[in-house]
Amino acid sequence: MELLRRIINDPRTDRIIMALIVINAITLGIETNHAAMERWGPILNAIDRVVLGVFVIELSARLIVQRSAFFRDGWNIFDFIVVGIALVPATEAFSVLRALRVLRLLRLISAVPTLRRVVGGLIAALPGMGSIIALLTLIYYVCAVVAVNLYGEEFPELFGTLGASLFTLFTIMTLEGWVDGVVRPIMEKHPYAWLFFIPFIIGTTFTILNLFIGIIVSAMQSEHEKEEEGERQAERAMMQAETEPLVAELKSLRTEVAALRADIAQQLAR
Repeated sequence: MELLRRIINDPRTDRIIMALIVINAITLGIETNHAAMERWGPILNAIDRVVLGVFVIELSARLIVQRSAFFRDGWNIFDFIVVGIALVPATEAFSVLRALRVLRLLRLISAVPTLRRVVGGLIAALPGMGSIIALLTLIYYVCAVVAVNLYGEEFPELFGTLGASLFTLFTIMTLEGWVDGVVRPIMEKHPYAWLFFIPFIIGTTFTILNLFIGIIVSAMQSEHEKEEEGERQAERAMMQAETEPLVAELKSLRTEVAALRADIAQQLAR
């Protein structure tokens, strides 16, 4: 068990797993080429099975070593699900899941600490992003209803219904052809239509959507600070573990010196 634990915790094991993930990514990409599959299909399938077998062995070893603690780590659960999907038999009923075997490449996220930090930052930003999405949805809905009332009768293909209005405003929000495709035709009949569209773009594209960036950057900075604090604590613990024997030895020497001084004092007193 201890040998298995050392193998799992060895940095070289992580590097081997990352190399296999990259190799598997290359083979899965080559498998999309029919000519390559006709020529090297058996070899590619063999590589795929070998890599999957290594993933299963590595995951089983971690499960044996960590036991119940394995399922308390979200990244372990993520790896377990990804590898489990790849093990689904290739039948018609599970053909969609088999097509998702490319998801095993996402194991690279859990294998690379910097990628884990990025994903952790995104997850930490979800509560704040939810509030921004709610605000954006509210503004988006209000503007869609207003656009239907203002331009729905004359431009039914753009704002005739609430659904069409929502889609058109989404197109405007992405700044994809909004001038020539939407605003200019409307301004030919409504010269002051820019008073509606310009504030909408400023309020959504340039303001609210940029809040997402701010929240994500703030969350990632927090994750980075947490990681640095963890590293500092680990360094302090290591330094403390290294200095404790020295401190104990110094205390022992101090006791011996005090005892020698007491003996010398007694001898001089005689």
